[in-house]
Amino acid sequence: MELARFRAAKEAEIQGLKLNPPPKAPKIKRPDFLAGLTKGVALRGLGLIAEYKRASPSLGDLDLSLTPKEAATAYAAAEAISVLTEATYFKGDPRFLNELAVSDKPLLRKDFIFEPLQVLETALFPASAILLIVRLTPDLALLKDLIALALDQGLAPVVEVFNQKELAIARKAEATIIQVNARDLETLTLDKAGHLRLIKKDPPQDGEFWIAASGLATAQDLAARRAAGYGAVLIGSALMGSGSPGQALTKILAELKASDE
Repeated sequence: MELARFRAAKEAEIQGLKLNPPPKAPKIKRPDFLAGLTKGVALRGLGLIAEYKRASPSLGDLDLSLTPKEAATAYAAAEAISVLTEATYFKGDPRFLNELAVSDKPLLRKDFIFEPLQVLETALFPASAILLIVRLTPDLALLKDLIALALDQGLAPVVEVFNQKELAIARKAEATIIQVNARDLETLTLDKAGHLRLIKKDPPQDGEFWIAASGLATAQDLAARRAAGYGAVLIGSALMGSGSPGQALTKILAELKASDE
């Protein structure tokens, strides 16, 4: 299965962290991830996370020429920037976080995180948030530990779910930022309507902030998630595969604004 392949790709990296544990992270001023997204809610009823993703296992290479610094400029209209740091399948690097930090926007590190040392490593970079995937860490005790460690390091834990069962685990782990991924990480199949079904079946509880991710490409997609109750959306492939991510982002936001008028 795909997730086992992704986990295996991280093993050498984790062994390296065990041999050379990350030093204690210095105190870094990190933009508030959730506060950043709520600015988007105030502006257009929806926060927007633009993603720097050079490649993906489902689509192949997206844009290997765009640099992180160029992406930071291109994504000026977004409230936050997500960056894929996994090397084998997404051609990423944690050091991209350093280059994207020129934007002064909250940065979300997306990777396959299932070992506490990976959280400590993330804290060495100017990330504001870190992705934790329930499907990758279904053990409740481990997920709670990773969430607690992230918070202790000043990182907002964004906990990703795919279905109602995983949502229940996220809630038991006391996650408050819930990302619903419409892509099944075991098969890489995309069920775009999954966002809408899950939130209708089991809506956000008090104190939860929900993000919709995967498969979003149009103003209509954004409007539907906003109407359903999502606080933010994450757009990656539609921007990175467009040939001009900044223009693609501007177009989507302009169309969303026009549809509201």
